[in-house]
Formats: sequence, C-alpha cells, structure tokens
Amino acid sequence: MTAMRDTNGQANGRTERDAGFSLLELMVVVVILSILALVIVPRVIDRPDQARAARAQSDIAAISSAVELYRLDNFRYPTTEQGLAALVNRPTSEPAPANYATNGYIDRLPVDPWGQPYQYLEPGVHGQFDVFTYGADGASGGSGANADIGSWSGS
Repeated sequence: MTAMRDTNGQANGRTERDAGFSLLELMVVVVILSILALVIVPRVIDRPDQARAARAQSDIAAISSAVELYRLDNFRYPTTEQGLAALVNRPTSEPAPANYATNGYIDRLPVDPWGQPYQYLEPGVHGQFDVFTYGADGASGGSGANADIGSWSGS
C-alpha cells in the first residue's frame, strides 16, 4: 500500500527529508561499536599467539613420539649431532642405527610457527632428550610469545 502524498511532497505527515537516520542516532551507533571494539579486540589479538603456542606444542609432541619410536627400534636416541634429521633420513654418522625404519620416523620435519627449525638436544637438560623452540624472538628464555616451548612443557 502506498502512502498518500500531498502537493508539498509529504507522506503521512513526514517529508521525504525526514526518512533515514539523524546524526545523533549515527553517533550513538558509532559509540556502541567503539565500546564493543575496545572490549573484543584485545581478546582477539591475543589469540594468534595462543594458536602458535598450541601448534608448537602439538608439533613437539609428534616429534617426541618419533624420537621415542627411533629409540625403540635402535635402542638409543639420535645424538645431538645427528639431530632431528635422523627421523627423516638414515643417519650416516656414528652411532649408525642398526634397525632404522624403512620410511623413516616422520615424513618431514616441521618448522616452528615462527618459521624456525625445532631444536634437539640429547641428552637433554630436562630429560633424556629435549625438543624445543625458542618462541617468537628466536632467543633462549623470554615470556609470553617469546617464551621457549619444549618437550618439558607438559605438551
């Protein structure tokens, strides 16, 4: 049903200029959106760091499992010199593994979420071996996103 218009362009007592939002209404909406952004954005911004840490812990758990499988087959862990590459390709340096798995223990070595290779020590500082990443800063120590994440972290 269409509104009746008189000769002045009015429809049901309102002019066509009155249709739409006033400046005050728009300002209220902008203020509400700003308040929501102030509350939500800090929580959303922190999530990528948490996701990277979770991915690092998952990668470290998978690598640690492969290291344990290596030990089960060869009665020892790869040496620090052989490193994590021993999980992908048969090591040529001593001690040579006697029962190395035909296809290795892992398809490829992942890099940490910050684009750096994972580190490996045998014997480890925290256990029989340590698999770890230095975090976002690529340096030992740190806190928050820069904290070291390793097989000792309870992953």
